[in-house]
Amino acid sequence: MNEFNTTYPGTSTQVVIKQNTLIRQVYAWMGAGLAITAFMALITLSSPAILNVVFGNKLIFYGLMIGELALVFTLSGAINKLNVTTATLIFIAYSALNGITLSTIALVYTANSITSTFVITGGMFGSMSLYGYMTKRDLTSWGSFLLMGLIGVVIASVVNIFVGSSAVSWVISGIGVIVFTGLTAYDTSKIKEMAAMGTEGRKPAILGALTLYLDFINLFLMLLRFTGNRR
Repeated sequence: MNEFNTTYPGTSTQVVIKQNTLIRQVYAWMGAGLAITAFMALITLSSPAILNVVFGNKLIFYGLMIGELALVFTLSGAINKLNVTTATLIFIAYSALNGITLSTIALVYTANSITSTFVITGGMFGSMSLYGYMTKRDLTSWGSFLLMGLIGVVIASVVNIFVGSSAVSWVISGIGVIVFTGLTAYDTSKIKEMAAMGTEGRKPAILGALTLYLDFINLFLMLLRFTGNRR
């Protein structure tokens, strides 16, 4: 079957099987992405040479950030044109680059607070993702509200780079926690709908994994501003 075939399966049993299969693949790839990110962060932190190259030169650091954005937009926008191997490699490359750039948080926050925040994030993410998968409610109406919230968080964050207000930063983080918590449920629900429409295969699993990976990482970073203890 074509990976993006939108023909509905013949029976409800087939729908459930496809949903369970796709969501397992999504979580597996998301977990792999987080593991790669953590591994690359540890490698970066353990090497003074890498730290000096990446964070000692702003051009390299911002170049990595731009590279991450390019990979995300390429994978999200051109998924239908990419073959399975290319899509997989892009996801792995993004996870690795994100690990390098995210290693900066270990230079700012204590290891204990990073670990505890990660656990809290995992609990919140897992609960909301489970809700998004199990609920019979149509979460489509959440989409526009969450999109507006996300755009607001991005714009406010960019403005606050120049303003440098700690109060504004706290407000942005609070709104961000709400937005990415909601997006976790909403995106999981959309993945479930994809499976119900007959979507299957590694490419949609990779795309779904990227979506939930981004929700998890951003929720983690927003919570860290509240719970993280600085060095």
